[in-house]
Amino acid sequence: MNLSEELIYRGFTAETTIKDPKVLDNRESKKFYWGADPSADSLTIGNLAALMMCACFIRHGYQPYLLVGGATGQIGDPKENSERDLKSLDEVEHNKRCIKSQIERIINSTDITMVDNYDWFKNINYLDFLREVGKAFSMTQLLDRQFVQNRIGTGGSGISYAEFSYTLIQGYDFLHLFREHGVSLQLCGADQYGNCTSGIHLIKRLENADADVWSTPLVIDPVTGRKFGKSEGNAVWLASSDNGSGNYTSIFDFYQFWLNQPDSSVEYLLKIYTLLNKNDIETTIRRHSEHPEDRFAQKTLAKNVTEIVHGKENAKAIENLTNLLFDKNTNFADFSTDEISEFANFLPTISKNVSLVDALTITNLAESKKKAREFISAGAISINGTKITEDITLNQTAVIKKGKNKFAVVK
Repeated sequence: MNLSEELIYRGFTAETTIKDPKVLDNRESKKFYWGADPSADSLTIGNLAALMMCACFIRHGYQPYLLVGGATGQIGDPKENSERDLKSLDEVEHNKRCIKSQIERIINSTDITMVDNYDWFKNINYLDFLREVGKAFSMTQLLDRQFVQNRIGTGGSGISYAEFSYTLIQGYDFLHLFREHGVSLQLCGADQYGNCTSGIHLIKRLENADADVWSTPLVIDPVTGRKFGKSEGNAVWLASSDNGSGNYTSIFDFYQFWLNQPDSSVEYLLKIYTLLNKNDIETTIRRHSEHPEDRFAQKTLAKNVTEIVHGKENAKAIENLTNLLFDKNTNFADFSTDEISEFANFLPTISKNVSLVDALTITNLAESKKKAREFISAGAISINGTKITEDITLNQTAVIKKGKNKFAVVK
């Protein structure tokens, strides 16, 4: 399967300037760039989908330039309905370090070039930028952008000059990478297509050369119908521990997210989020359809995505832990202290000699003490497999279970 066929098969095709995808198979310049702003200290599975598209290009011989937006992150990509709060420079720097390490871990290739647009913007003179870049755009072009129309139209919240100028900054990134590295293709999510075409315009206007943009659709949550991402409030983070902002998803919860996907979505997600080839995916779906109650496709999805993001060792450990915790024959009372302590590597953990109510709130199994008491009185809480109906002091190593699939460790 060549690149164009694989992109179509996996669904990595949305708006693009390339009329025939087959052009990508024998493109003269096989350099692309993809970028992410440090708007948080972790990427999400929405970003992961775009990175999986990047990995597809890399497998077919393309050289990646992966950009972390130290400059654009100081402004903020305009939202459809409101102004972003400016982040402090220290926060932008912290976020840059966090997401850079995530990108490098996921795109596990020796042939990647990481770049930061702050490196070229920090020395750009404002008047020079207006003369070279600002004069290349008409106000009509910029005002026609959909997000601008939404913000300045009837009932809109308005837009600052800083956010209005964001597309010029992003466009200049493409121009800079074209000039310095010969990059003539930008990859992006479908929501960034408009900003990306600013770079094409600049390259054509200032260098009299052609460049292209290839975008991938936003991944939609099949349950809610909303896109996967932090702006929708349903983010699944790639960070497995707190980098300081609370933007993380434990490896256990990450694995469970994929394991709990409905049958109707699992093939779609296997194509996007795994490295399995077409034959392997078809075999997986065929085996799943024979005994859907075994959830073989979901298990395959969870294992493969967790391996990509958190490594094979962690994926195997979580797979074993999941099998143990959800086995109907498991007797939690039989676990040794050492075994339960090992669970603490992947489950929320609290020290002994604390009340059950406090344990539930501290480990986020309950959002408040009131909710914790309601769970206890409703019989939704068990300790080492035994239902608990009143608040008690937890003074020994144990596994707390809430409902069907939420766990914490006392040690």
